[in-house]
Amino acid sequence: MVAAHDLPAGSVLRTADVRAVALPDHLRPAGSLSSADAVTGRLLSGAARSGEPITDVRLVGNSLPVSGEPGAVTVAVRIADSAVAELLQPGQRVDVIAGASTTNSASVLARGAVVVTVRRSGESGGRSWGPPQQGPLVLVAVPPQVATQVAASSLERPVAVTLR
Repeated sequence: MVAAHDLPAGSVLRTADVRAVALPDHLRPAGSLSSADAVTGRLLSGAARSGEPITDVRLVGNSLPVSGEPGAVTVAVRIADSAVAELLQPGQRVDVIAGASTTNSASVLARGAVVVTVRRSGESGGRSWGPPQQGPLVLVAVPPQVATQVAASSLERPVAVTLR
């Protein structure tokens, strides 16, 4: 299976997003997926160009661990500094930090979170309701015991990451 057209990072793949092509064994990357069923509904961890083979490590989903930790949960956060978000890559480990507010001091929400994908500034996907969104959207895999705290805090306070 290859990308049928250019796909942005974070795309949930549909049947129309991929097509089957025959590649000689010596050109087929390890982990190449061979059926549309294997990719449909899965999240693309990074952008893919039209014609690029889709491999198992490019997809996030139920069958692939994203953090190396059993039961990891993926949480969406908006990073306050878009320049820092530009440095992030899928698979990178970061600490997620909530900024100080009038009632809370700055605090580490999750240590060693794994970046699943980054929706860069200007990519589509914004909502049409509620208050304006701030900062690039970053999906991170965290242990389930901190997922709710990370999600809730990121709605109330600015979020930053430290790179590991």
